[in-house]
Amino acid sequence: MKEQSTIFLYIAKWLAISIVIGVLVGSGSAGFLFALSWATNYRESHEYLIYFLGIAGFSVGLIYYYFGKSVEGGNNLIIDEIQKPKRVIPFIMAPFVVFGTVVSHLFGGSAGREGTAVQMGATIADQLVYPFRLKKEDRKILLIAGVAAGFSSLFGTPIAGAVFGLEVYIIGRLRYHALFPAFASAIIADFVARLWHAPHTHYHIGFIPPISAENLLYSVLAGIVFGVCALSFSKGIKILGSFLSKIIKYPPLKPLVGGIVITGLFLIFGNKYLGLGLPIIQSAFLTELNSYDFALKMLFTIITLAAGFKGGEVTPLFFIGAALGNALSPIFPELPLGLLAGMGFIAVFAGAANTPLACIIMGVELFGGEGLTYFAIACVTAYLVSGHSGIYKSQEIGSSKSNTLAKHKGKRLNDLSNL
Repeated sequence: MKEQSTIFLYIAKWLAISIVIGVLVGSGSAGFLFALSWATNYRESHEYLIYFLGIAGFSVGLIYYYFGKSVEGGNNLIIDEIQKPKRVIPFIMAPFVVFGTVVSHLFGGSAGREGTAVQMGATIADQLVYPFRLKKEDRKILLIAGVAAGFSSLFGTPIAGAVFGLEVYIIGRLRYHALFPAFASAIIADFVARLWHAPHTHYHIGFIPPISAENLLYSVLAGIVFGVCALSFSKGIKILGSFLSKIIKYPPLKPLVGGIVITGLFLIFGNKYLGLGLPIIQSAFLTELNSYDFALKMLFTIITLAAGFKGGEVTPLFFIGAALGNALSPIFPELPLGLLAGMGFIAVFAGAANTPLACIIMGVELFGGEGLTYFAIACVTAYLVSGHSGIYKSQEIGSSKSNTLAKHKGKRLNDLSNL
């Protein structure tokens, strides 16, 4: 009975903390989604704002350079703190990243939103160290719960959000000691965001074909393509970011230059690849897109994020993956267009973020369980093909993707500069 008593106390303690995290983060995510929706709608009806993207980026860069150096690490700072807790994340991270992301979208940057939700969730959760008098090991759990709550309430995927929080900071391992807090926080945060009527996007795959040897082969081949795409995206941001840092020594100038380039690309290709691109993602499930849409969205996003604009990578990865899956439909005719779009939607993200389990579950939560086998094949294959690369450079390799690469175990992605 002593063991059960300890467990009951553990559950009671973390349920109380998870309720606070869920209410605060769920409400914060709802407010952020409303702000983002307003920024997107305003920009689309005032297209001239794109001409001020560089100036807007420069302004946000100045704010971070002079007042936000302690939080400029973003998602990687959070991952670092989960791995080796040192100090409570300054609360200014939350308002800074929300402001920076809304500005990015208001003026047309091709950025996402998950980075903001994750940073906001972890920052809010981390402040609870003081009132609940939590110890160092508890802080790790607290941050995982905050990440899970932020991701869950942003996308309306509570189970995927919980697994993402458990999976994202160390590749190839899950930390079961944080299982209850991650799930409780994610589920409560999603529930609270829905109470606020947070605007979530809905997708639908019209037809899932029966499993056959041919379809399984096509799924593996598609997963390989998605993995190569994820690898290219991660490497592209890293290479361009390093290049810009070498030639531009004053950091606030990077988004100024990047904003000018994006404005130039807008004049050539139009506004299709600005912002989140949610209408294009939805169209990918229904009708044929241009075969090059995924590549142009990748170009716009790599420039935006490498230049230092705030937001995140995930929603652009959804666009890139869904458009790429759409483009593969003539090559793999046995797989319906909508299914390939859905597979690409989650698989490119799985390869870039190194979170295959979260992405498989996200596929079920967003598209339904009928396509689970296809989702799993695409996500696992893309995860393996992307290798030891990713959009979160602070991720630690807990379990190598191949026995022949076991020497990388315990290293961070940022340490593997030659891969």
